[in-house]
Amino acid sequence: MRIAVLGGGPGGYVAALKASQLGAQVMVIEKDEVGGTCLNWGCIPTKTLIASAEAFLRAKNLADFGIDLAGSLSPNLTKIMERKNKVVSIQVKGIRALFKSWGVSLIEGKGTLVSPGRIEVEKRGGERETVEAEKIIIATGSRPAQVPGLPFDGRNILSSDDMVRVSEIPRSLFIVGAGVIGSEFGCIFNEFGTEVTLVEALSRAVSTEDFEISEQLEREFRKKKIRLITGAGVSKVETRTDGLSAVLTDGTEITAEKVLVSIGRALNSEGIGLEALGVEKDARGRIIVNEKMETSVRHIYAVGDVVGGMLLAHKASREGMVAASNACGRESMIDYSVVPAAIFTSPEIASVGMREHEAGEKGIAVRTGHFPFRGLAKAHAIGEISGFIKIVADSETDKVIGGHIIGPHASDLIHEVAVAMEAGLTVRDITATIHAHPTLSEGIYEAAEDVHGSAVHVLRK
Repeated sequence: MRIAVLGGGPGGYVAALKASQLGAQVMVIEKDEVGGTCLNWGCIPTKTLIASAEAFLRAKNLADFGIDLAGSLSPNLTKIMERKNKVVSIQVKGIRALFKSWGVSLIEGKGTLVSPGRIEVEKRGGERETVEAEKIIIATGSRPAQVPGLPFDGRNILSSDDMVRVSEIPRSLFIVGAGVIGSEFGCIFNEFGTEVTLVEALSRAVSTEDFEISEQLEREFRKKKIRLITGAGVSKVETRTDGLSAVLTDGTEITAEKVLVSIGRALNSEGIGLEALGVEKDARGRIIVNEKMETSVRHIYAVGDVVGGMLLAHKASREGMVAASNACGRESMIDYSVVPAAIFTSPEIASVGMREHEAGEKGIAVRTGHFPFRGLAKAHAIGEISGFIKIVADSETDKVIGGHIIGPHASDLIHEVAVAMEAGLTVRDITATIHAHPTLSEGIYEAAEDVHGSAVHVLRK
């Protein structure tokens, strides 16, 4: 069995490795670098920058921990970027080593489907190669979406890809879009000393999250002096000698040295031959697939951002495993009911399952439990007390149907809730489990207890 994977990001490279494990002869065609957007321009670079921002913040607050530090502190962006590049390079080498270990062939170039079993590849040197395979898995990912009138120029009007390559810390930064990407970059550069303004067309920041999470993040923005304007768009932008000037739809004028446009992602489904083969797409360009990740054309599968839904690396990887299993004759189906997600703002945000308002929209009666991080001794010990944990439970069955966290290590803590949901556990199952002290995980236990009004570390109302 020969399988060709078009795209080497978290969906494609995982699909390739799984297919190879299942005995297939696998080729990956990648026009840029293995790891895709997540590894090279997204998840890993930004989290490395966030780690530097957090280290800088902690260093500035060392006196709070009883440590005297003489002299001034300042971020060195050149060294920060060097560290980021090193981290990315290590991960890229790791994927290439996995390919070699599992016998996956890497073809570096742009691939175009010319038939259900053939891909034409234009290699980086200009030569062409035809790749033939019995099954094809499309994993071409996505790219930063553009706003009409705000074309990326790599100098003043920047995409998220551009932001992980800047050579200087801007004095001021205007961010269009207060979603995941915009909010993360806002926190990063605010910590580095940039004056940050976020504008969001919707009524709240990180609008995909629970309402209470958005409210808490907006309070944190105010503490950090990050300016947030909601319910407004950008009507025009003009270049000036000292940067750019933007006028919002509500009449507000903003001046900034740089503009970051972060309104979402555009799907990479055009220019790869899908139309000629009759692969079905929707109006947005999303490749239509079934629960086996099969497209409308037999023996062609698609995974990752290019199929839409939640644009998450780990969701893409699971889809890649499902597609590879089916391509190799082992039936597998995707299940999106429990997909945790994290936003690496300061503080972190993490969620899984239903938001409280989503449950209400579906007519599900719920009970919720909350617990603030300031109620945890461990949070005080590490000096991070902002935020809270929220558990959403079905009031009839007591099953956990959602979890939402904003606070320290939220991205790690959320998985206890995810496992509970995957296993169909109830709130009582969580509270029957002894949690170690002193830990942040105690907050999950306390929030679960609060669902039934029995948390002992909550002040009596």
